Amino acid sequence: MEILLIGLIILFIVSYRGKKGESVYKFISERAINVYKKVEPYSFKVMRDKVKELGLDYTPRQYLFQVLLFAGLAGIISYLYFYNIIISVVYIVIAISFIPYITYLRCKRQYSEYIFEQVQVYCTNTIMEFNTTQAFVKSLEGVVESGILEEPLLSDVKMMIALSYENGDIYDSIKYMNMKYPYYMVKNMHQLFLQVTKEGAKDTSETFENMLADIDVLVEGVYRDRSDRARFHGQFLTFGISLYGMIALIQLLISQETYISMLDNLFIRILVHIIVIINSYFLLSGEKYYNENVGAE
Repeated sequence: MEILLIGLIILFIVSYRGKKGESVYKFISERAINVYKKVEPYSFKVMRDKVKELGLDYTPRQYLFQVLLFAGLAGIISYLYFYNIIISVVYIVIAISFIPYITYLRCKRQYSEYIFEQVQVYCTNTIMEFNTTQAFVKSLEGVVESGILEEPLLSDVKMMIALSYENGDIYDSIKYMNMKYPYYMVKNMHQLFLQVTKEGAKDTSETFENMLADIDVLVEGVYRDRSDRARFHGQFLTFGISLYGMIALIQLLISQETYISMLDNLFIRILVHIIVIINSYFLLSGEKYYNENVGAE
């Protein structure tokens, strides 16, 4: 087994040496991204492009720092657990291979936050336009012409306008938007527009003002939730990484020599691997929850 691992490491080094003129970051990131593209969802490209457009993506230097951080932590922790360089190298490679997945999670969160902000802009400005035009489609046209919406919301609102003119009513356009963006504020606003259109209400200013106030309260709550979650995320990472240090406490209690001698037992080695895997899964699950469950509404 060790011979096979050494062979893989040598193959990795030889492949890298063959790529003259390339930086370590570029070499690692290209291979990681190429592997990840085989299993990534198509939407990742859309999300990644938008994140880059917004200037939220990491710079090459930041990605290199991330690679070094993951490699350094994995190397130190695994060596502290096993005192075996080969095993440490394996854990380093595994840790670096998760960087594209974490990048995907981060892009997904950033894209979700961007979409929520665009939805809020769409709802708020549609209501404000309606107070002037008193017509739903005209309100949509006013929002489009104002230039405040960006893709993909801009194209979807244009689709709503096209569907409304094509069908002669707003039902299909509202159904399309509700399915595309199933936010409470969107559904509630559209339901109100349907009632106004169906019942022909004359004075709706107070009703829409109340809805604008509700949207403001909702948005304030979302941003407060994001701030709280970001603070908790930092504390969670600190706690998760500190769990790895428990092995150091054990070695202090029983002495390092005794611990190393215990590693000669196959059952103990398997148990230690399980501990590392459980701790890592705990961290990865928390990272996934933080980035996926953004608590938009």
